[in-house]
This record gives sequence, structure tokens and C-alpha cells, in this order.
Amino acid sequence: MYPSNLKYSKTHQWARVEGNTATIGISDYAQDQMGDLVYVELPETGNEVSAGDVVGSIESVKAVSDLQAPVSGTITEVNEALPDNPEKMNESPYEDGWVAKIEISDASELDQLLDADAYQEFVATL
Repeated sequence: MYPSNLKYSKTHQWARVEGNTATIGISDYAQDQMGDLVYVELPETGNEVSAGDVVGSIESVKAVSDLQAPVSGTITEVNEALPDNPEKMNESPYEDGWVAKIEISDASELDQLLDADAYQEFVATL
């Protein structure tokens, strides 16, 4: 159900790690719980973030939720298509709906994230 090549946080963000870069977004579970997304506030490139920091927000017809960094590092790129098309996060949370890329400063933090099976077990308890 959840892509096995990703790492997941208990706050429903995912990270796809390629080299020392993590592409991040929200999980299918998160977008499903939020409903139709209507607004995305992206982080700013160049910002230094720590794991757990609020780096943006996502607004749906139901609520506004914080977007947290699953790892520490520097924001190197953001998905410029999202502000005009926040529904991409609903339609394709793991591909077109990615939020940002972070140059990872502490790879050991990846060990604190869940693999796909553990994340699936976690959301089953919610």
C-alpha cells in the first residue's frame, strides 16, 4: 500500500533518499485524511531545517496542517507546481505531489523513520 523505497515519519511525511538528498512529501494516508487540498505553503530554498521543524503548511477543506521536515538539512528545491495545483498532493502524493528536496546533514536520522511495513502497521492503529 505504501511505497517500500520510502521512509515515513509518524507525522505522515515521507522521504525518498537518493544519495545525500531526501525528496519529501505527505503520505497517501495524510492526504486521504485531510480531504481535498486547496493551498500549500512551501518552504524557502536555502533554509536550514532540523528534523521535526515546521517547514510549511497544507490547507484542506477540513483543516490546516503543518508540514514537518522528516530529516535535518538544507532545502535545495521546492515543487513550484504545488501552489497553483495543490490537488497534485491528493492525486499523486509520491510522485507529482512531492513538496521539497533537502540536502541531508545527518544521515543517522533516517534510522528514526519507519519503513513501509512499520508505517502501515502504525496507521492501522489510528
